[in-house]
Amino acid sequence: MTDIKVIAWDFDGVLTRNIVDGRFIWADDFEADTGQSREIFEEFIFGRDLDAILTGRQDLRDRVEAWAKSVGYAPGPDALLEYWFKKDAILDPMTLGLMDRIAQKGLRQVLTTNNENRRATYIENHLGFGARVEHIFASGRMGVAKPDTEYFRSVSTKLQVGANEILFIDDLAENISAAKAFGWQTMHFTDNTRDKLEGLLPL
Repeated sequence: MTDIKVIAWDFDGVLTRNIVDGRFIWADDFEADTGQSREIFEEFIFGRDLDAILTGRQDLRDRVEAWAKSVGYAPGPDALLEYWFKKDAILDPMTLGLMDRIAQKGLRQVLTTNNENRRATYIENHLGFGARVEHIFASGRMGVAKPDTEYFRSVSTKLQVGANEILFIDDLAENISAAKAFGWQTMHFTDNTRDKLEGLLPL
């Protein structure tokens, strides 16, 4: 890979170790911790028009509040969101270490993530990524999500670099395919390929 000017990191599954066998593990203790049905919660939040949440057409808090009222969850939506985001913040020391080394080289880095605005803000402020990267391209703020071509076009336009000057690191094959079709350089990050990432970076 040559002429890389920007490293575009996916967040979940790349900068975190919060996904196992395609499952977000933050909710493994959900029932014990909240006294509520995980199945009902997941169906309520993710089972219908998830794209409306991911692209910012519906506030995640509103949907969580509706769930809390329907099941009688007394702590309320803000407590649930705080619990969720904290439990989901399982950062990956390996990729974060690579981020630090890239920063020392002065190379531009951004986050490219399908997250709605509330979690994007948590990632930005509470987890400190706002200070680690140039920009957080969150689907909930942009109104479009990966793998839509318009997502990649919007990022490229904002960064003002050629498509082939961006190295995109993501764990989902459909996102990699779409980015590659747009002209970005790509690295499909999985448990089988993670050890190869360092060799692909301009370190």
